[in-house]
Amino acid sequence: MVWVGRELSAVLIPAEGLGKGKPSGLGATGRGAVRALPPAAGSRKGAGSDRGPRPGLRGSPRRGGTSVGLCRRSLLFSHAVDMVVLRAGLCPGLTEDMIQLLRANGIKTVVDFVSSDLEDVAQKCSLSYKALVAVRRVLLAQFSAFPANGADLYEELKSSTAILPTGSPSLDQLLDSGLYTGEVTELMGAPGSGKTQVCLGIAASVSLGLKQHVLFLDSTGGFTASRLYQMLRAQTEDEEEQLEALQRIQVVCVFSIYELLSALQELRDRLSQQVVSSMGPLKMMVLDSVSAVIYPLLGGRQSEGLALMMQLSRELKTLAREFSLAVVVTNQVTRDSSTGPLKPALGRSWSFVPSTRVLLESKEATWEKATTQRVASLAKSPRQPTGIQVELDIGNGDALEPSPVTPTQGL
Repeated sequence: MVWVGRELSAVLIPAEGLGKGKPSGLGATGRGAVRALPPAAGSRKGAGSDRGPRPGLRGSPRRGGTSVGLCRRSLLFSHAVDMVVLRAGLCPGLTEDMIQLLRANGIKTVVDFVSSDLEDVAQKCSLSYKALVAVRRVLLAQFSAFPANGADLYEELKSSTAILPTGSPSLDQLLDSGLYTGEVTELMGAPGSGKTQVCLGIAASVSLGLKQHVLFLDSTGGFTASRLYQMLRAQTEDEEEQLEALQRIQVVCVFSIYELLSALQELRDRLSQQVVSSMGPLKMMVLDSVSAVIYPLLGGRQSEGLALMMQLSRELKTLAREFSLAVVVTNQVTRDSSTGPLKPALGRSWSFVPSTRVLLESKEATWEKATTQRVASLAKSPRQPTGIQVELDIGNGDALEPSPVTPTQGL
């Protein structure tokens, strides 16, 4: 795993002929707007209130209370606790020395720890019983599952969800105002359909316009710093803003599923400890592409490949939900036959991972329009009817107004 994005601005030297663009929205510093969800109709907290939606970017959802009496069965319903390994910094009081002693006695995960007899552990590991009880109390508060009603969940959703503009009016309209934090959005299409270009445009918009950090996970080597810089130059002529926007975009090269999972685990650790960067919060993550790291695992040892794919899907959805991130992934498309309709790759198991799916297709350039046109079709959405199509002009970074096109067959 190679981190190459921290000094991305150092390899790009501002050139002449800077594009035009002035900041607007988000006060005096932003370019765009972030919307919040509307209040729930008739909800317990929001009914009869004129409080309205909560604007701006918010933190991750609050965690519930705790009960020391909770056992292993309760934990199985929350955050895939069986897979959470004890590590320094996971909670106060859990030191590296304590972890080494616990591992020596076969206690490696959170579930192993909270389901153990702490008196017996204290004797075997020569540790303070009071310290072990305090650590278990914190772990139970962090990872135990608690019942909640729909009104409370919606109030929590409102406080933690933001809508990030993509920088393309047509794409924003297709996505119902933009990318929603807490969700996974998939861009699918054949090679050359513009998936990476759209991802670069979204990253530039979020970094420059919203002043938010972006993590770009590149599994194909398709990330082009010069193209990203070109997009930023087209949006602002301020060289300092351009360099600051570049510094807010971190690029990680991950060429295998194991490097990708390691990068996601490192990201989780940094977000848990609130050590992302001194420049601002992380609000978006891009994975280009998910099929590049999953395809090599499918085939002969399919069971192992499917298990790793589902582990990846769990990590992506958990990161999006727990840390209020907008996660964007790209995927390839396939056909059942040479004349069959396009459908997303990775099969039915993966189809439940993204909340929203957008199909990108190339459209041949005409004499009037020399640049290659792309058609974006909504294939899956929790908010919009599927089949809606818009045209995107990726060649010069401008988005065209939505054009009426006959809805496509559902994917």
